[in-house]
Amino acid sequence: MRTPLFNKLSLFSGTRPPRNWLLLCLVSVFVLVALLGSSSSGAFDSVVTASLKPEVYTNYRRLKEQAASDYFELKSYSSGSSNSKEFWFCGKEREHYVPCYNVSANLLAGFKDGEEFDRHCEVSQDQPYCLVRPPRDYKTPLSWPVGRDVIWNANVKLGKDEFLSSGSMTKRLMLLEENQISFHSDDGFVKDHTRQIAEMIGLGSDAEFWQAGVRTVLDIGCGFGSFGAHLLSLKLMAVCVAAYELTGSQVQLSLERGLPAIIGNFISRKLPFPLLSYDMVHCAQCGVLWDKKDGLFLIEADRILKPGGYFVLHGTSLSTKKGSMASPIEELAQNICWKLIAQQEETFIWQKTTEAQCASSRDGDADLQLYYQPLESCIAGTASKRWVPIQNRSSSSRISPAELEIYGKPGDEDPLPPYNMIRNVMDMNARYGGLNSAFLEAGKSAWVMNVVPIGARDSLPLILDQGFAGVLHDWCEPFPTYPRTYDMLHANGLLSHVISKGCSITNLLLEMDRILRPEGWVVLSDKLGAIENTRMMATQIRWEARVIDLENGSDQRLLVCQKPFVRK
Repeated sequence: MRTPLFNKLSLFSGTRPPRNWLLLCLVSVFVLVALLGSSSSGAFDSVVTASLKPEVYTNYRRLKEQAASDYFELKSYSSGSSNSKEFWFCGKEREHYVPCYNVSANLLAGFKDGEEFDRHCEVSQDQPYCLVRPPRDYKTPLSWPVGRDVIWNANVKLGKDEFLSSGSMTKRLMLLEENQISFHSDDGFVKDHTRQIAEMIGLGSDAEFWQAGVRTVLDIGCGFGSFGAHLLSLKLMAVCVAAYELTGSQVQLSLERGLPAIIGNFISRKLPFPLLSYDMVHCAQCGVLWDKKDGLFLIEADRILKPGGYFVLHGTSLSTKKGSMASPIEELAQNICWKLIAQQEETFIWQKTTEAQCASSRDGDADLQLYYQPLESCIAGTASKRWVPIQNRSSSSRISPAELEIYGKPGDEDPLPPYNMIRNVMDMNARYGGLNSAFLEAGKSAWVMNVVPIGARDSLPLILDQGFAGVLHDWCEPFPTYPRTYDMLHANGLLSHVISKGCSITNLLLEMDRILRPEGWVVLSDKLGAIENTRMMATQIRWEARVIDLENGSDQRLLVCQKPFVRK
């Protein structure tokens, strides 16, 4: 069925290349808005203005009426009866399954000294051909901002035993009730800590971070996300990176609260970020012994830190050889041209040099193949064209405070809970961040994890320089996150990319189903052949799926799917 979309679209006035990809991203958002037009899914109602009246479906739910006929139509595409068989659900033991993290298998493979807790997809090649089901008492997350401070305890792995065994700080920032976990985002300790950091770097208050060039923060070992939640209220993009955990996961809890997070750690390999990615790296009792391995962890922090950026250390995350907590790394910090600019009690702040010549003799600027490569002892980034001190950024490179309202506040038209809340969004083939820009234009309370696939154009530095969250990933492998952590998945051209690499589309869709919450949405744009084949597979995965013809003279199609809420 052909559905005319827009005859005219006025896109951004900016010049971010290339323009046609921005158009496709914005069209994808508008199509989803149109499909979610009813009150039962009103999280995007305000995006389409009165001047844009596309003749598309105004209620995705009405498409359910054609589900049965669509199923029989899809069977005609199948080469055999086995291809149209629905996938089974995995067992209860896989409710919180994260591929590539298998400590027992890693130990048997010879990994030790902490590396057994690292990501090893080459060892744990046990991705099941089944659907990861939600826990029995799983509930749809509450809408932002309520969902930031209250989550359902059945949705995460943290139980009463883990909570009772946790430290006093955790108990102070969390309240475990009968079926909910409450967080104190406005806790005085978090505010005092943030204010202290601002004052130590010479600011009057934490509200001045933006003016000082601090816009993106990597929070290592983020606890349960309260520090990041407070930074978001200050219009900063804070991304949590924490190790995989069997119970009480920091990453899972942060994402459940609607905060950006990804599984990662400082053990043996580089993080999946390019050179010069963040304005601040923060560690508050994060458990990383920064002075170990001859300072390799500090060098990795230096690699992703922008010139003039800050490394903030709070608590006992260092081994103490000389009595003073900072002493073991003072020499290491000097070797990589960091300057200790302030110290107050257990908080230390170093600033990365802005002088590119400081460590030029040890420079290793080739940032190729950085995807989980071994840690290196060379200083990187000094010869990069992106070597610009954070204090010297041009005004043209910044996102306006009005646009950044999306990170900390709900849109005016966002519905009350529960409805189809869309807070955590992943653009699986982000290109230049066009989808992220479209959400900013829409003024909605969503954040986007911009993923740049391995082998695609290296646009991640541009995405990060815009103040967005982003990561490099190989979609032939599972993504480092817990199940049910994203509300919407978007991908433009990813299917063709994965097929060209000789990887399995079935595995890709099963992985998408794993990380997508029940009632979450999938929007895929690609060539007709890839879209039709994917629609057939989507039916096997039990998604409700519909193909939309953009009628723009090309063979591009949109596949819009919704994952059902199925309890087993």
